[in-house]
Amino acid sequence: MGSHLVDRLVKEDPDNLVVVDNFFLGKESNLKDAKQVYPNLKIYNQDASDLQAMSKIMNDENVDVVFNLAVVPLLVSLTKPKWTFEQNVNMTVVVCELAREDLFETLIHFSSSEAYGTCEYAPMDEKHPLDPRTPYAASKAASDQLVFSYWNAFDIDASIIRPFNNYGPRQNEGSYAGVIPLTIKRILAGQPPVVYGDGKQTRDYLFVTDTVDAAVKVYERKSTRRRVLNIASGKEVSIESVISTISEYLDTEKKQIVYEPERPGDVRRHIANTFLAEDLLGFKPTIDLNAGLKRTIEWYRDYGARR
Repeated sequence: MGSHLVDRLVKEDPDNLVVVDNFFLGKESNLKDAKQVYPNLKIYNQDASDLQAMSKIMNDENVDVVFNLAVVPLLVSLTKPKWTFEQNVNMTVVVCELAREDLFETLIHFSSSEAYGTCEYAPMDEKHPLDPRTPYAASKAASDQLVFSYWNAFDIDASIIRPFNNYGPRQNEGSYAGVIPLTIKRILAGQPPVVYGDGKQTRDYLFVTDTVDAAVKVYERKSTRRRVLNIASGKEVSIESVISTISEYLDTEKKQIVYEPERPGDVRRHIANTFLAEDLLGFKPTIDLNAGLKRTIEWYRDYGARR
């Protein structure tokens, strides 16, 4: 998501554009296209939870807005729960401190639909209770509370966007991959796709470029300050259905799907209410799931060929 946001920000022809990432999950190669279009792109290979290092970067750079996407992903929290929680909260408190110290003007903080837990009522609006089911989800809920506290206590200029299930080109396909890149990777390697649990769990998928477009609009619209906005398609689809669609596009028989035990903390149902984003941003997804899956599959096919 971060590299797609950089691509989107390059179109604004900013005076300065800075990326901070320790590349625990992402790849610097994902920024190749942006670097070609915007040669002055600055990339710091840096842990965003290091306050001293981040303060130096912010003092050295002329930055108006920080889009905080820094995160250790969900699956890591199932094997390293304490570290995941601490890292995610520490990265958030660092950017909040930098905002409190007026080292930049506006914070656009990326939350996660995982903070809601499983759906208690549908569709899930921004007032839905937070009921995190994993240490990752707890870290995202806690981070949101941190941002709330800083805008209440110190009047920082901030907005929170809560993306639901993002997918698209460049998504990590390695050890901590999501279901879409993992399924594509397995099928292209001649392996059967895997469903954890019964596959009836639902998610609300949104193509990554729609998400980053919304993030830029959140920054541009002052009416979003001190608010949380769901960014999603507003449509739910089962995991089994998504895997079956990918299998169909890649000419793999559905009967080859392998069912494994349900993963710990897996939410049962997600579907977003996006009325607030529609009202404040005029937000509407532009790429439906079928078109987005085709684009994503083609990217991974080409990526595999390049490798």
